[in-house]
Amino acid sequence: MLPNVRPLAAPADVTTLLPSREALLEHLAERLPLTVRTSATLMVVGLLRGDDGWPTAQSTLAEVTTLLARSLRGGDYLAKSGPGEFAVVLSGPAEAAAAAAERLVTTIGELGIEGLTAAAGIAALGPGLTETEVLRRGLASLTAARRAGAGTVIRHRLPY
Repeated sequence: MLPNVRPLAAPADVTTLLPSREALLEHLAERLPLTVRTSATLMVVGLLRGDDGWPTAQSTLAEVTTLLARSLRGGDYLAKSGPGEFAVVLSGPAEAAAAAAERLVTTIGELGIEGLTAAAGIAALGPGLTETEVLRRGLASLTAARRAGAGTVIRHRLPY
C-alpha cells in the first residue's frame, strides 16, 4: 500500500461507478444526526423490465445513472443500492421526495428503452432511526411499489 493513501471504506459499484450500498449506509449514518435540524428523505428507484430480461444491460444502467444524476440538486446523494436499484438521499420532506420520484419514474419510462419502466419507495430520515432501518423502510416501500406496477411511488408510513 502506498504511504498516505487510505483504501476506500466503501467501493463504488463497478458498473455505474456510483457509490455502493456500503457507501450509502455510511452517508445515511452521517446524515441522520442532522435531521434534528433539517429534514431528509431516502428515495429508492427500482427498474422494472417488461420482458424479465435481467440483468439489465450496462448501457441501460448508464442511461438511467445519467438521467438520475442530471435530475438531482447539488446537495443530493446518489448511490447504487442493489441490482437495478438506485438510492437518492434528498434534503427536504418526504412529500417533496415523492413528487420528485413520480417525475423520475415517469421519465425513466420515457427513455425509449423497450420494456423499461420504474417504481420507487420513499422513507423519511429521522432522529432515533439507524441507517439500516431507513434503508429497510425504503426497500420495503420499493418492493410494494414494484408489486403495484410501473410508475408507482409508495411512501413508508408507520401504522397508526
